[in-house]
Amino acid sequence: METAALCLTPLFRGTSPQETEEMLACLGAERRSFAKGERIYRAGDTITALGVVLQGSVLIESSDLWGNTSVLDSVGPGQIFAETYACCPGEPLMVDVTAAEESQILFLNIHALLLPQYAGESWQRKLLTGLLAMSTQKNLALSRRMFCVTPKTVRGRLTTYLAGQAALEGRREFSIPFDRQQLADYLNLDRSALSRELSRMQE
Repeated sequence: METAALCLTPLFRGTSPQETEEMLACLGAERRSFAKGERIYRAGDTITALGVVLQGSVLIESSDLWGNTSVLDSVGPGQIFAETYACCPGEPLMVDVTAAEESQILFLNIHALLLPQYAGESWQRKLLTGLLAMSTQKNLALSRRMFCVTPKTVRGRLTTYLAGQAALEGRREFSIPFDRQQLADYLNLDRSALSRELSRMQE
């Protein structure tokens, strides 16, 4: 993703290409590629950099001691992940971050944003505003998932999720960011039970 394209993403919105270049240099920007299924961050890691998805998508996952996995969120191009942990140095991650497909990630040492020498930079306020807005959206996304896993029936969880997606898209036809297994994990359901209910609903 070129600098001009970065300026259009929610985190960098309102910054000029020159400001974005300065920002990337100050925040130690590093671009890395990941293969599908490759782990980007592991639960227990302590980090200093948030990730911006440039291409592809990543999954935010939680796994228990028995290896059961729940998908908490899907993060696509232009979106960020691990921002809360990057802003709290020393706080270990409670989740795994995995590439859902071949992906390119831009890492930013966001803690450097608060250093005194950058206080007067024109891009600092813009980046803080973007970070706050995106963090708020992430909190809303987690709240939506809580609503989805509250119903006790498989159909209840499915219809809550699908109705929510339709409302977000503003239409009855839409695509979702999960395959069937990922959707089952997101809704905290057994895949077989999910498949059976989808077949019933389709009929």
